[in-house]
Amino acid sequence: MKGLITFSTPYLLFIYLLCILFTTETEAGSRNGDGVYVVYMGSASSAANAYRAQILINTMFKRRANDLVHTYKHGFTGFAARLTAEEAKAIAKKPGVISVFPDPNFQLHTTHSWDFLKYQTSVKIDSGPPSTASDGSYDSIVGILDTGIWPESESFNDKDMGPIPSRWKGTCMEAKDFKSTNCNRKIIGARYYKNPDDDSEYYTTRDVIGHGSHTSSTIAGSAVENASYYGVASGTAKGGSPNARIAMYKVCNPGGCTGSSILAAFDDAIADGVDVLSLSLGAPAYARIDLNTDPIAIGAFHAVEQGILVICSAGNDGPDGGTVTNTAPWIMTVAANTIDRDFESDVVLGGNKVIKGEGIHFANASKSPVYPLIHGKSAKNADASEGEARACEFGSLDQDKVKGKIVLCENVGGSSYASAARDEVKSKGGIGCVFVDDRTRAVASAYGAFPTTVIDSMEAAEIFSYLNSTKDPVATILPTATVEKFTPAPAVAYFSSRGPSSLTRSILKPDITAPGVAILAAWTGNDSAISLEGKPAAQYNVISGTSMAAPHVTAVASLIKSQHPTWSPSAIRSAIMTTATQTNNDKGLITTETGAAATPYDSGAGELSSTASMQPGLVYETTETDYLNFLCYYGYNVTTIKAISKALPVNFTCPADSNLDLISTINYPSIGISGFKGTGNKTVTRTVTNVGGDGVAEYTVSVETPPGITIKVTPEKLQFTKDGEKLTYQVIVSATASPKQDVFGALTWSNAKYKVRSPIVISSESSRTN
Repeated sequence: MKGLITFSTPYLLFIYLLCILFTTETEAGSRNGDGVYVVYMGSASSAANAYRAQILINTMFKRRANDLVHTYKHGFTGFAARLTAEEAKAIAKKPGVISVFPDPNFQLHTTHSWDFLKYQTSVKIDSGPPSTASDGSYDSIVGILDTGIWPESESFNDKDMGPIPSRWKGTCMEAKDFKSTNCNRKIIGARYYKNPDDDSEYYTTRDVIGHGSHTSSTIAGSAVENASYYGVASGTAKGGSPNARIAMYKVCNPGGCTGSSILAAFDDAIADGVDVLSLSLGAPAYARIDLNTDPIAIGAFHAVEQGILVICSAGNDGPDGGTVTNTAPWIMTVAANTIDRDFESDVVLGGNKVIKGEGIHFANASKSPVYPLIHGKSAKNADASEGEARACEFGSLDQDKVKGKIVLCENVGGSSYASAARDEVKSKGGIGCVFVDDRTRAVASAYGAFPTTVIDSMEAAEIFSYLNSTKDPVATILPTATVEKFTPAPAVAYFSSRGPSSLTRSILKPDITAPGVAILAAWTGNDSAISLEGKPAAQYNVISGTSMAAPHVTAVASLIKSQHPTWSPSAIRSAIMTTATQTNNDKGLITTETGAAATPYDSGAGELSSTASMQPGLVYETTETDYLNFLCYYGYNVTTIKAISKALPVNFTCPADSNLDLISTINYPSIGISGFKGTGNKTVTRTVTNVGGDGVAEYTVSVETPPGITIKVTPEKLQFTKDGEKLTYQVIVSATASPKQDVFGALTWSNAKYKVRSPIVISSESSRTN
């Protein structure tokens, strides 16, 4: 089994664990040794590419049509098919074939938010998206590659929406449980993709997991009052871009998300006419997929060529460095942070000592400490090790010692989870679980009707002291209480994947961070796994992950597109990045889960601002030539690049001195300099476009310089005479010695109205790290 595409929440942790099985093997096929391969042949605008692809398809599959899985013809050329390894090798040698690779299986990135974003930018508003929402003159169309959608959710009602935009060319595919009438003026498109290894029951756009409904409603859900998860996180559920139209491309099923389906969805979305594409999925960090065999990077490149911004989650493999995924420079990559809402479930010890905890549960335990309390180590069975019992691992506890007690469990080895400890305690007759884990303490998970809470090691020290000094220790776990205006927030979530990018250190990734912890949004209407016994099925769910963060950025991008329909994908990305915030609601710097100040490897340019991004003042436009030069610098030859790109300039050639260090020179909103040894100077150039709307405008630069580094910007002032004017400046970096570790700074162009900030990362390491 190849790797699964990642959902971003602890709720779907079991899917994530399956991703450990990610390999480069092909899927099992109908003929022994066969597998599904993707054959990528570059731009669809090339008649030669299209002709060669059709000849291959006609020659190979005339008598074996069932082996042809997908064909690609709108945004790019190629196909996916069942092939033997020998056939795949032979096709790879054919003229016009850029790459042939086994069909990978990716993972989903899952482990109140709009109000918090508005508060962070000092805009007072009750709920929902920024007050600058589209007036309907251009309703953006958001394509979402995910698990499908639950159309009956109130979040997808189309009340008061105007007609479907005439430019829409997509369709609403029917299935046994999904009719054309399930689409409306909100859900305007619905497609699913057949995976030959899937059960036919998944041949429908209906969401059977919940993830796609959650991400869709976060982006573009209609306002639903009194939404909650059984009373938790109660309020008005509303997407960030409620006027946007949704086109769902179901590429994921319980078995994962195949790369061949993802490419088919990109190909269809390009032809259908979407404005923005959102993907909350990707390969696991250790997969290290190269650009020409990465379906997301390939599909995104061709989408961006057609003017479609592609936004992807960064992955849930944090907090280790170098784990960020979806890092191609034409993709906008999103990390996850907390918001100013906490779900508190406290532990009360004998003597009414209160220990603060985190968790969502719906138990009816006594509010007084009347239940016996025991440490997992003291309740171990004869066959378990001490470490297993401390973590309350499966089968480690003695039923006679646990029955009727609250059990204190610990994440001893760093690989245990509160949900697993809860299950073990519950199975042995325990009545509550207190789980010690510094990592997950700030990320509330739902535990159903069984009393469960998570505390950190400092809080646990008080419980251990109590256990060791009391003959008959007792405790209780209080019901979940929602704490609003929680401080400090935001903080980067522990699970959020971190930079630097394994693709290149010269492009800072992630690009931005956004709310991704304990986000309430729509769910399937029949999920017994998250529903309480004797209660109606949950219509909304609270989950976490970079899967939840990417939709927040997608919503804001959709709003910007509605206000500025002619803006390029890179202009929208720049507007979001350069207006990001770096401070929390305590007026301190954004931190990580440890309390340390976040670096750009944790949070990119900072946290998304849902209001300032609508009027950025200046934008950095990364042109198609920039991306083509990136391919040159990365090592691709002109022949390959000509096959990939739809509109290569006639006289385009790779720079004679192309090398990885030159990646720093593409016109990106952040600045990454790698291989800097401290001798001589390093100079990079950037160009900004005036979009402030005032015509004449002057900006002055200020620089945040890291210790041991000198940064000079020339000129120090930019004087614009009209809107749309472009001006160029240079950044010259020098030092007296090679930096011993990566260092961080920033430069900001500002005037009385705008602040346009770019983070700077300087590293002595080489550009490419994998």
